[in-house]
Amino acid sequence: MNVPHDLRYSIDHEWVRVVGEGRVRIGITDYAQDALGAVVFVETPEVGTRVESGSMFGEVESTKSVSELFAPVTGEVVAVNEELEAAPEKVNEDPYGEGWICEILAESEGDLMEAAAYQALIED
Repeated sequence: MNVPHDLRYSIDHEWVRVVGEGRVRIGITDYAQDALGAVVFVETPEVGTRVESGSMFGEVESTKSVSELFAPVTGEVVAVNEELEAAPEKVNEDPYGEGWICEILAESEGDLMEAAAYQALIED
C-alpha cells in the first residue's frame, strides 16, 4: 500500500495534507480505497459546514459497501472536490491527488499519525 511520508493519517483511514495558512486537504487512504473497491459515489460536506474531529462529515459508496467519512480535524469546510460528483472513480485512481475529498480551515488536529505509525496500523 502507498503511504506517503509527507501526510498525516487518522485511525479511520483519512489522510491530511497541509496546503497553507491553516488549510488542510483531506481524502481517504490508498488502503481505504482498496478495501472499498470501485467507488461509485462520494457525499462531500457542504462548504461552510463546521466539523468536529471524529464526527461524520460524508460518505463513500462503492460496489461493496457504504463507508462513513470522519473528520480528522476540527474546523470549517472551505472547499470540496466537485469533480467527484461526475468522476467518483478518482478516489480509486489517485487517492492522494485528484481523489481528494475536501479542504478544511483547521482549528485543531485530531489524533493524527505519522506515516510509519499508519503503515504499522494497516499491516496488523
